[in-house]
Amino acid sequence: MQMEIHHIKGKMDSKKIIDALHKGVVTVVFKKLDTGEIRTMPCTLNNEISEVSMKVGKYSSPDTLVMYGLDVKAWRDVRVDTIIEWYEGYPKEK
Repeated sequence: MQMEIHHIKGKMDSKKIIDALHKGVVTVVFKKLDTGEIRTMPCTLNNEISEVSMKVGKYSSPDTLVMYGLDVKAWRDVRVDTIIEWYEGYPKEK
């Protein structure tokens, strides 16, 4: 089975990534605003995977996504315009 990687060029379809986050683990590759560093983060909005009781309602900002970072075990918000690519599953090995 081949992994589908969503490379972001221009405007991103946030609904696709939000649906994937609710379904399971999503790896998001983005540029950190404060340092410019490229960060690869496995994250989710799935309660069974995160083992954190969470309920995310409607997003108040179309510019920012809120997700649970599995590697840091904490909530993270990522600006949509900093996302380089995302894909379902844990980070691929380099």
